[in-house]
Amino acid sequence: MYERIIPPSLPWPAALVYLSGWAEIAGGVGLLIPRLRRAAGLGLVALLIAVFPANIYMAVHADRFADPHLPAWALWLRLPLQFALIAWVLRVARPVATQSSSSQ
Repeated sequence: MYERIIPPSLPWPAALVYLSGWAEIAGGVGLLIPRLRRAAGLGLVALLIAVFPANIYMAVHADRFADPHLPAWALWLRLPLQFALIAWVLRVARPVATQSSSSQ
């Protein structure tokens, strides 16, 4: 299914799907490691931006992705959701504040 939503102007849809999947997994794991958290978050933001054209393509060509459980308007609703996901990743990726000696 993911290959189908890649705009035809982009080459190697299968490779792009695998690459984005591995990047998503690596970013998720990176968020769990404090010293990698910031870099992982920025990588995930880049990934969310990179897959945005596929979300637009899917919404514009909703008839090609007909699903009785997913109305066409839901595909359009995903677009602003992408920005909310970016904000969420940036919040999660913030470095953990260390305790200062004054708070002891």
